[in-house]
Amino acid sequence: MTDTSEATIQRYPFGDPDRLDLDPRYARLRRDEPLIRVRLPYGEPAWLATRHADVRTVLGDARFSRAAAVGRDEPRNTARQIRGGILSMDPPDHTRLRRLVARAFTARRVEELRPRTRQVADELVDNLLAAGPPADLVEHLATPLPIRVICDLLGVPVADQDRFHTWSEAIVSTTSLSPEQIQQYIDNLFAYMGELIALRRDEPTDDLIGAMVRARDADDRLSEGEVVQLAAGLLAAGHETTVTQIPNFVYVLLHHPDEWARLRADRTLVPRAVEELMRFVPLGATAAFARYAKEDVEIGGVLVRAGEPVVVSIPSANRDETVFADADRLDLGREVNPHLGFGHGVHHCVGAQLARMELQVVLETLLDRTPQLRLAVPEPELTWKSGLLVRGLTAMPVAW
Repeated sequence: MTDTSEATIQRYPFGDPDRLDLDPRYARLRRDEPLIRVRLPYGEPAWLATRHADVRTVLGDARFSRAAAVGRDEPRNTARQIRGGILSMDPPDHTRLRRLVARAFTARRVEELRPRTRQVADELVDNLLAAGPPADLVEHLATPLPIRVICDLLGVPVADQDRFHTWSEAIVSTTSLSPEQIQQYIDNLFAYMGELIALRRDEPTDDLIGAMVRARDADDRLSEGEVVQLAAGLLAAGHETTVTQIPNFVYVLLHHPDEWARLRADRTLVPRAVEELMRFVPLGATAAFARYAKEDVEIGGVLVRAGEPVVVSIPSANRDETVFADADRLDLGREVNPHLGFGHGVHHCVGAQLARMELQVVLETLLDRTPQLRLAVPEPELTWKSGLLVRGLTAMPVAW
């Protein structure tokens, strides 16, 4: 075991994310130096874990804490620090909140939503076909579908989507918004959710917001602030990443025409394809949400001292050659796929089943309706998001 607490500190992220390409330094680090000291744009230095096993340990081992970040100068990508909320909790407080919302995202409940999601996808593809070619996949399909699904689940008026989708950027912004804009957007989102919660008290409903209000008022399981933060977080996180992943998935498939043809020939591969794309696509542009060691812990042969923060690279872990055969190759038939695309441990994405279903439905609908789908502009004309925690296209003109 090595004690390298005085190791050289490297700037992180290593550079601006280049489309969906994973920085080659991760492969070298996994091989030679799986835990290094890094400094994010803000906050104290941290350890960076890059191997699959080490990332799982940091995310899943109770010796690492999210709650310990409260009151610390947490390593982060924006000047603003996260204050409170479920992402800053450990069990049992985290368990109390998560158990309440998890009921809305069970496999059975998600399957009940699948027919309606198919209907929405077909309606949106109708609009896509009517608009082009060329037509923007982001505008006509990738953005509205996850918004409509999460609105139905939570009980949020879809007519308000332009407002809350704009505000939701604050959740994933690093430099795309100023600290003042981030705070303003979050305040707007919380105020909007507070209005909906007040409405549910006057007019009770069976949706998820209604259930949270009942848990607050009848069972006293939530504080008023927890209801607002939790509902706002679910609304934002419940659509923001899927909005980004839909065009990412399609982009990757169109750049692997043999795999796209493989899907057209065998639709039973779609669930595996979604899992493989979750592994293969490096959604995260940087690390976030540091975990603090509650005691001395050995990770990857390195001693992490009690009180030191660790951040993880999930995209790097998902390319770990010791876990995934031919890890840099897209294989839609991959049978063993313990990817970490939805995280791991107590903070594993509560909406993972919902996202899986939405992504499956989108791929199936595009295969059915636009089997000859292709990019409608040369590659250099595609525009990419910047200043965000996630990588993705701002627009994706397609033809068929």
